[in-house]
Amino acid sequence: MNSDNSRSPRPGATFGVGSLPHRSVSAALDFVWRTTDVVTIPSLPRRSPAEGMIAQALVGIEGVSVGQYGGISVDVSSLDIDQFITTDLNSDAYGSFLAFLETFPVRNPGIHTVKWQFVGPVTLGIALVRIGLEPRIAFPLALQAVRAHVSALQEEVARVCNGVTQIIMLDEPSMSEALEPGFSISTEEVIDYISGALAAVTSGNISGLHCCGRTDWGAMLATGANVLSVPVPSPSHDEEMGEMLVAASRISDHLDHGGRIAWGAVRTDGPIAISAERPWKSLMEVMCALVKAGVDPLLVRRMSYITPACGLGSHTDGVAERVFSHVRNVSMKVGEQATASRLTLGS
Repeated sequence: MNSDNSRSPRPGATFGVGSLPHRSVSAALDFVWRTTDVVTIPSLPRRSPAEGMIAQALVGIEGVSVGQYGGISVDVSSLDIDQFITTDLNSDAYGSFLAFLETFPVRNPGIHTVKWQFVGPVTLGIALVRIGLEPRIAFPLALQAVRAHVSALQEEVARVCNGVTQIIMLDEPSMSEALEPGFSISTEEVIDYISGALAAVTSGNISGLHCCGRTDWGAMLATGANVLSVPVPSPSHDEEMGEMLVAASRISDHLDHGGRIAWGAVRTDGPIAISAERPWKSLMEVMCALVKAGVDPLLVRRMSYITPACGLGSHTDGVAERVFSHVRNVSMKVGEQATASRLTLGS
């Protein structure tokens, strides 16, 4: 866990998850520098299908190609699980990533942390199975690709953004599917693949896992990710709340050892909230439930990030503005509560 408290983002700090809807790279860069505390390197699949998270991960895999509109084809005879996979930052798949790095020296106001994401090996493996690969080939190849790309991108960010801590999130929207009974790989293998990919995050940086599907707290905690990025459970959904509270002692240990939770406080999978009031109320109900279950009240606020629940690639630029306005409002309330708790406790 990252222990440099002087450089740690404030309680309730914000960052983005998933993709953004912008077609203009410059507009997206303006947006992330303006709206997030932890500046988030954007992903813009509307600018180009090559920036879709699966397409990005397939760059450099010999035998796999991605068409102009995102279609995937594979030549099984050319595949090699142990092949050396290169990351071409000049490819269209990394257009926004490269633009962020090229403009960083000009825009950087002395920030300490940046955040970016990459598809996880389970979600990538499922995509490869769907185009015809056997699971015994698809998932090891996916792990190899994710590790190779994460390592290369991490090295490039370190070179350009000298001294900046990177929060590197693996995006696993298909994790909940992979944990269903009868899936082609076991729960233990799911955890091992994700842990193996997270191991590519070097010391000094922060590993994270984002899953916008149903949250399996036990499996997510077992991966060893520093940051768990999850939608805020619905306080009215007994099953969601029950699953979280069963894991309360492990969540407490996670926070106590320097781990964090990125709460997806503003839903993006339906009608967008008119104000931040309902997202804030739901988050407070969830945090209070954790406190009643034995989690330290100061810790649960201090070790939290606030984010949208999922990506915004299917929405509009205007919706993205509104969502991040709500995220910011919830974030400030969390920060205020954390400060008030410290003053009350005399710490």
